[in-house]
Amino acid sequence: MAKYILIQDAMKQGKGRVAIRGWIYRERGSNKLKFVTLRDSSNIIQCVFDRQKFAAQWNDIDKLQVEAALEIEGEIKADARAPTGFEVQAEKINIVGKSDSFPITKDQSVEFLAENRHLWLRSRKMTAIMKVRSTVFGAIDEYFKGEGFYEYHSPIFQSVQCEGGSTLFEVDYFGKKKEVFLAQTWQLYAEPAIFALEKIYTIAPSFRAEKSKTSRHLTEYWHAEMEMAWSKFKDIQDHGEKLIKHIVKQVLEKNKADLELLGRDVKKLEPTINKPFVRMTYDDALKILKEKYKMIIDWGKDLRTIEEDNLSTLYDTPIICTHYPKIVKAFYMIEEPGRSEVVQGCDFIAPEGYGEIIGGSQREHDIEKIKERLRDQGEDPKEYEFYLDTRRYGSVPHGGFGMGVERVISWICGLDNIKDAIPFPRTMERYKP
Repeated sequence: MAKYILIQDAMKQGKGRVAIRGWIYRERGSNKLKFVTLRDSSNIIQCVFDRQKFAAQWNDIDKLQVEAALEIEGEIKADARAPTGFEVQAEKINIVGKSDSFPITKDQSVEFLAENRHLWLRSRKMTAIMKVRSTVFGAIDEYFKGEGFYEYHSPIFQSVQCEGGSTLFEVDYFGKKKEVFLAQTWQLYAEPAIFALEKIYTIAPSFRAEKSKTSRHLTEYWHAEMEMAWSKFKDIQDHGEKLIKHIVKQVLEKNKADLELLGRDVKKLEPTINKPFVRMTYDDALKILKEKYKMIIDWGKDLRTIEEDNLSTLYDTPIICTHYPKIVKAFYMIEEPGRSEVVQGCDFIAPEGYGEIIGGSQREHDIEKIKERLRDQGEDPKEYEFYLDTRRYGSVPHGGFGMGVERVISWICGLDNIKDAIPFPRTMERYKP
C-alpha cells in the first residue's frame, strides 16, 4: 500500500513520486486534461490527469466535483503557474468519496454560511483559524504547566452565581426546586482548591445568557482561568501578560502561513511580544479619554466598548487597566487598602479595538465584607456557605483571572466577528447546527 503524506510534506520533497489524499478544492478541465486542486489539512496542490493515462477511469474523473475525496499517486515537480508552486502529474487515482453539487460557492451570505457551518468549516479560512485556535489552546496549557500550575476542573452545573444574575442560564435539574445554572466561571469552585494545590488553571466552556448581538459576544465560549494562593495583585497582572506573550509567540512561530492566508499583518502582533504592556488605572483611563477624545465619563461608570476601543487605538500592545470602582465589579474583589471605593481588579484590553480579553483580581478575604457585597447584589449569603468556609479555615491572600479564548483568537487572527473563532458558535439567535 502507498504511504500517504501531507501535501505540505510532498511540496517539501519537491520532486519524485508521492502519494497524497484529500478533497477537491477546485476543478476544471477539457476532454483531454483534468486539473484538480486537492486540499488536505496542510495545504493545497494542483494535480493533473491526462486522459491517455486514465482511459478506463476517464468518465469518473471527468465527473469529479468539488469536495470529492481522492487518493492520488504521481510525480511532483515545481511549476510556477500552479497555485502553490508545485504540480502532481497523476498516475493513479482512487475515488474514495463522491460529491455532487457542493452547496457552498463564492459570495454567499453570512447567514447561509452560518446555516451550513458544518460544511463551511472546510473552507481554507476556517481551516486556518482552527489551526491557530489549536496552537492557542496548546500554548495556554504549556504556559501554566511551565509555571507549576495544576490542571483542575470545576462543575458546569452550579447552584450559585458569580458574575451577575442577569446573565445566568437556568436549567431544569431533575425537577429540583432549587435554582441550578450553567457555569459562568469556575471561580467559586476553584478557590477551595487553592488551599490544596496552591496554583491551578483550567480551559473549559462558560455560558453567559447576555442578550447581545455584537460581533464580540458568544453565548458559549471557552474560558482559560487561573487561581493562585499567596498572590499579590501584581502577580495576577504579570501572569496575564506573560501568558498572552507566550500565546502570541507560539502562534507567530507555528502559524505564519495561516495568518498570511487570513491576511493578518503579523507586524501588528510583534509589539505584544517585544514590549511591556501598558498599565494604567481606571482614573488614568478617564483622564486620557478626556484629553485625547474629549470624552467625559462620570467616575463610577464602567468603561464601555467605545471607551475601550478608543484607548486601544493609542497603543500597540494590550492595556492592563486596574483599580476599577467597586460598584461596577464583582463581590469577590478585594478593596484597595486606604481607598475602599476601588478594588484590586484589572481588565486586559486588546489592541486594535478587540476589547477586553482578560478580567482578574485579588480576592476579598474578609467574610463580613463578602456577605455585605452579596446582600448588596440581592444574594443570600447562606447559599454561599461552602465558599465562605474558604475564609474561615486558614484563608490566605489569593487571586486569579479569566481569559476569553475566542476573544484572543479573534484578535490574533484579525477577525471581523468572534463567531469565526469557534467551530460552532452559539449566540442569542443561533443554537444549531
